[in-house]
This record gives sequence, C-alpha cells and structure tokens, in this order.
Amino acid sequence: MQSTVTDMSVQGTILVLDGTSTNRIMLKVQLTAAWYHVAQGENLRGLDGLLKRVRPDLILTAQSLPDGTAADVKKVVMADPDLADIPIVAIAPQNDKSARLRALSDGLDDVLAHPFKDTLLLARVRSLLRARADTQELQDNSGSPCLGFAEATSAFATPPKAARAALLTQSAKTGALWQKALSEHTHHSLSIHTISNLHRLLSGPIPDAIIVEIDGESSGLSILADLKSRGATRHTVLIGILRKDDASLAAEALDRGADAICMAGFCPRETLLRLDNQLARKSRIDQMRDSLRRGIAESWVDPLTGLHNRRYAMRALKQIARQSAQTGLGFTVMVADLDHFKSINDKFGHAGGDQVLIETAERMRNSIGSDGFVARIGGEEFLIGLPETTGPRALGIARTVCDDICQCPFDLSEAAEPIAVTISIGLITADDNTFRQGIPPAPLDNMIKSADTALYAAKKAGRNQVMVQDHAA
Repeated sequence: MQSTVTDMSVQGTILVLDGTSTNRIMLKVQLTAAWYHVAQGENLRGLDGLLKRVRPDLILTAQSLPDGTAADVKKVVMADPDLADIPIVAIAPQNDKSARLRALSDGLDDVLAHPFKDTLLLARVRSLLRARADTQELQDNSGSPCLGFAEATSAFATPPKAARAALLTQSAKTGALWQKALSEHTHHSLSIHTISNLHRLLSGPIPDAIIVEIDGESSGLSILADLKSRGATRHTVLIGILRKDDASLAAEALDRGADAICMAGFCPRETLLRLDNQLARKSRIDQMRDSLRRGIAESWVDPLTGLHNRRYAMRALKQIARQSAQTGLGFTVMVADLDHFKSINDKFGHAGGDQVLIETAERMRNSIGSDGFVARIGGEEFLIGLPETTGPRALGIARTVCDDICQCPFDLSEAAEPIAVTISIGLITADDNTFRQGIPPAPLDNMIKSADTALYAAKKAGRNQVMVQDHAA
C-alpha cells in the first residue's frame, strides 16, 4: 500500500485503489484538477490501516485488485463502524453490464465504466460527497454526548420491507411496462404517474423513492431539481433512467439532484438493485434523523418525572415574556418546593423519594393543564410558567396545585399506609396593568428570585401554602 499527500485547499479526500499505476495516475490528475485530495493504494493488503490514516470521504476502486475485488473493499470498510458510511464506487470495464450488476448486488454505491468522461466522474463524486456530508452531520449531531442523545444508528441498515416507489414517465404506457417488469421481482409498492401530471404524485402520500424517466428534453431534469428542492420530497430517493448512454446528460441529472442514474435505457434488474441500495441508505439516514429528533426532544425533558427541565423552562419563560410584551397581557412565574422532602428520602429511601417526585409531577401536570408549563428544576423544586394570566387567576391555580398535592396521600411501595405530602409555592405576576402603563416587567432572573423569596416566606409561615410577591427584586 502507498498513499500520496498534497498540501492544498481541497474539497475532500478520495482514495483511489487500483493495481495499475497508469489508472491511478489518470484518476489523480482528473480529481486533483477539481481540488480533491487524492490518496492511492494498489491492493487489499493493509487497506484497514490506510483507511484509518487517510480517513477518505470517498473510495474509487477497480473492480478487480491484485489480491481481491471491490466487494472485498466494501467488506473491509463495513467492518469498521466509524468508516462504514464512506461511499464506494467500483470502476468496471466499459460495456460490461454483468460487472456493473455484480458490483451493485455487492452493495457498492455506484459503478463507473472505464474510460469515463471527467464531467460524469466529477458529477458522481459531487453527488456522493454531498450525501456523505449530510450523513456525517446527522451522525455527529445524533451521537453528541453533550446533549444526551441516543447512540448513533448502526451503519448496517436495511431497506424497508415494503417501500413505496413511484414511476414517473413521459407516458402512462411506458410506466405500465416498467411497473410490470419490476413488480415481478420486487415486494415494493409501485405506482404510475406521468411527468405532465406531477401534481397528482405530490398530492398523495409521498413515496420513499421516485424513478424518473429522463430524455434529451429538459422536463425530466427540471423535475429532479423541483423534487429535490421541495420540503416534502427532499429526502425521497430519486433515480433517473436515461434512454441513451449520454454521460453529459447523466452528469447534469446528478447535479440536479438524482441519487442514482441508470444509463442506456430501462433495465429492470439494475433499477431494482439501485433502488434497494438507495432505500437501504435512506433507511439508515431516516433512523439517524429520528434519533436526532428524539435526542433534541429528550434534552428538554427531566428523565425521572417526564416534566420539562430547567433548560426548557428558561427558554419557555423568555418566550412567554416576549409574547406578553407584544400582547400587553400579564404572565406569572411560580417556584414550588415539596415540604420536608429530605425526611421522606431518609425514611423510605431514594426509591420512595422518586415515587413521590413522579406522583407530584403527574398531579402538577394535571393541575396546570393547558394553562402553562411545569418543569422540574432541582431535586424537589419545580418552576411553573403561566402566560396571559392575571394575578388572581394565577393565585387560584397555585392553590389548586397545593390542594391536589396535600388532599390525597401518596401510596408508596415501601410504606405500610399512604403518606401525607405537601408543597409550598412562591408566586409573582407581571400583570396587564404594568403593560398598560408602559412599564416593562422586571427581568426574568429577578422575577424568579422574587418567586423564590415568596417560596421561602411560605416555608417560614408554616408550609403547605402559596405566598405572592408583589414586586420583583
């Protein structure tokens, strides 16, 4: 194995694997001219070490190496989860359809026939690097430990058992022929649409993949760009079927948003292989995207009680304050704290204390309902925000919270009989009179401190009650 390193501003690193030096040199010239950094290797031996050193963004490999095949390269890459998302493109002899199909069935991301035009090579490189950049961004975010996200999704995702694929052709007759040829060999659901009636496709459930017929006219190319730019279809797999072996048209289709291209007419087996490969990739990315969404949602939630956490509470209060400034309606901040919670922990252990916190959270959530939010901001401390609320109404809600906690004892698994639990609440309201007089409410930090001061006044006065602070500190 050998590699070359250049010291220049580059767009990405591409590893070229080929046992023939002239082929490697030719590819290096083509790629470095487009400002890609090129690393080189001759064979399979030592590939795992080279991959760790080079960390390529894309691999271009001859289908046959001195000691292996492109499929073997794929196996080496997939063996390392940190590298498994690197796209791999096989370079096959020209006019060797069986070699192309074999590479696709081995799970390679694409196959290029050698010799090939610079335009097609670079368009495919750009397309794959864009896709990998999207994947890496999701992977970095969904695997971010600082937000407590779930573990990153495995690279070994498989396509859904029954995906929805749409055939978008120039004529309904062509679509029917394609559907018949494909349906005999796939479990995917296939629907037929014509390019002139695109709105019908977009008005129903969005398919997982769209197979688009592309001829020398601009309609198919324009549709690719249109579909890729729409929010609803931005993540839909797009596969272009070219009537002719036209490298320039294929390159433009890739740049317009196609995820894969079938050249020289419709081939059912190649279409299905590319469809399954692209759906497997989409499945993995969708899982990563879902993981990211879940992680973001979970980062705002207290894991024990399911209430919002301090992070959410502070952002929510800022939003409530902004809305109040715009509407001129008051809002309320409450700080609540369970009474004698330490004695509960001491007597029934932390498991018993956790049961009390969970039940308290449920009761407070029911008490507040849709009037505002409740968050757990400390061990046994809670923060409540009520938008568009007057002082008297907020006081009534706070007293309801107190009553809902104290009037029904708590059942604990470690207690012989239900135990009494109470809560104290401090409250402050920026009322609508303040806004009508043109006086800005006190800063949120001051309001929270004032609510906290009122809470301690409630504790000092005997607990199990609500105290109102008239003015912010």
